[in-house]
Amino acid sequence: MSQWLVVSDNHGDTAILSTLRDQLNPDAIFHCGDSEMPASDPWFKDAYAVGGNMDFDAKFPLVLTPKVAGRQVLLTHGHHDEVKYDLTQLDLRAQAAQATIIFYGHTHRLAAEQVDGRLFVNPGSISQPRGEYRYLGGTAALVTVTATQTVVQYVDRQAQPIADLKFTFDHLNA
Repeated sequence: MSQWLVVSDNHGDTAILSTLRDQLNPDAIFHCGDSEMPASDPWFKDAYAVGGNMDFDAKFPLVLTPKVAGRQVLLTHGHHDEVKYDLTQLDLRAQAAQATIIFYGHTHRLAAEQVDGRLFVNPGSISQPRGEYRYLGGTAALVTVTATQTVVQYVDRQAQPIADLKFTFDHLNA
């Protein structure tokens, strides 16, 4: 079992990133962009991080495809894949990378769905949420990967689980 923190769109709110890391103590951290922080910030030392449309440090890659805990991951902000409209371009990128877990941001709206054995997770914005769950004040995702399932548990700014926002997905392509 491996637990991962997935966060996006903190837009300069650096304290929340440390709070989440300290409270959740994840095995891996993924930042989906729009941190508005330099890539050299110590917070990114042991994190996978990509640049978003509001990140101007060229040291951030646009896409990362690490293999973590035996799972092929694709990490991107999503603005180059038009994720505000649909996931078609992102899905094609994931297929090309043979990724089974895809993390993206940009929309500021949380989302978790499985398509043809690939799990797409948007943690929402931790600082500027939009949509149905904006009243929460921000969300991140705690993703637990086991041999047979992936559980996506959304958490609030205090790193507390949100009861109605827990989703379990069986691995189709483990």
